[in-house]
Amino acid sequence: MTDHLADTQANRATKASEMPKSGGGNGRVAVFAASIAVVMLGMSYAAVPLYQMFCQVTGFAGTTQRAEKAPDKSQILDRRVLVRFDSNVSGGLTWKFKPVQATVDVKYGENNLAFYTATNTSDKPVTGTASFNVAPEAAGAYFNKIECFCFTEQTLGPGETVEMPVSFFIDPEMVKDISASSISQITLSYTFYPVKTEKRAEAAVTKKSIAN
Repeated sequence: MTDHLADTQANRATKASEMPKSGGGNGRVAVFAASIAVVMLGMSYAAVPLYQMFCQVTGFAGTTQRAEKAPDKSQILDRRVLVRFDSNVSGGLTWKFKPVQATVDVKYGENNLAFYTATNTSDKPVTGTASFNVAPEAAGAYFNKIECFCFTEQTLGPGETVEMPVSFFIDPEMVKDISASSISQITLSYTFYPVKTEKRAEAAVTKKSIAN
């Protein structure tokens, strides 16, 4: 009887030692899940510049192109397209923002310079940044900007007004594109958004005042 009881206890101890430890398994699962979360977070951040790069290459969603310089004068076509300038200000940004000239009639391949003005209507420094797009979307692949204020933080002091230049040209190749050659008007639209950096805005205005 005693031997049988001892054998039973020994068997139970052996089985218990063979069972997986749930604490260790749960820990490994938690570490694995956390690793997946970190990887996914990294991919989400990487997706932003990759998507932006894709849009710049293809003109998708009306994204314009960047260029170092305009085409040679020999490439300028005696054909024109109307470019309209649009401006918007997101809620929470105490600015007035508008184009100096509403429209301009440009030749394909010719470099053009347009201006927008922004005024801080508040009594404190405010920082904003602009996004942009072109309509129709088919024109995005051919609208090239040499100089632009988009995606750059702009800090304006109380009541300050600044001019913001846009240097651009329309690629002559657009006339060869069946989906874009019939476009007679292109709209370049900017929207300014507030940047939540009041202390940095005050520091930028102070630095600007010292420089002047």
